[in-house]
Amino acid sequence: MSAESPSPEESRHRERMQRRKAAVDARIAAATEERGVVLVLTGNGKGKSSSAFGMVARALGHGMSVGVVQFIKGRGSTGEELFFRRFPHVTYHVMGEGFTWETQDRERDIRAAHAAWTVAAALLRDDRVALVVLDELNIALRHHYVQLADVTGALRERPPRQHVVITGRGAPAELIEFADTVTDMHVVKHAFSAGVRAQRGIEL
Repeated sequence: MSAESPSPEESRHRERMQRRKAAVDARIAAATEERGVVLVLTGNGKGKSSSAFGMVARALGHGMSVGVVQFIKGRGSTGEELFFRRFPHVTYHVMGEGFTWETQDRERDIRAAHAAWTVAAALLRDDRVALVVLDELNIALRHHYVQLADVTGALRERPPRQHVVITGRGAPAELIEFADTVTDMHVVKHAFSAGVRAQRGIEL
């Protein structure tokens, strides 16, 4: 008994998918360069740090070494910190003194940012570290606590196969231009606007 012939709709769908697959396969075949990339996650929407830590989990799955520096967060342990400190392949540095509106002390914030950048710069020179996450660095750059030229210089001179993820609102235009991949996250709706406090496992 012969199989039924596909319907016209199924045939059209198959043809579209075949064309799409051919186009995707051609792009994959053309992408021959292999090197470390710089990713910038910015915008006012939720999920910048969450995305970065998703990449930490992915890197660990491949047996890669990871360095994390948090520039602003620092008042209490987050779920990410509590989880990723368990892994010997992760070096985790919480260098912030809390958000700028909490500290209300610019000089203290500057000192904390300089200390964080010293740690970050060392990671960016270490060819044993495959992935570096600079969480909320964009905030430190926006307030001029860290100099953009120092950051782009260190990124340019880092080990050639090292990947870097930089998060935070208000990424400078020069950093966006420098980066290989940039995602700008927009707010559509957020529970906090309706009076819902930050939730453990979601924001904390």
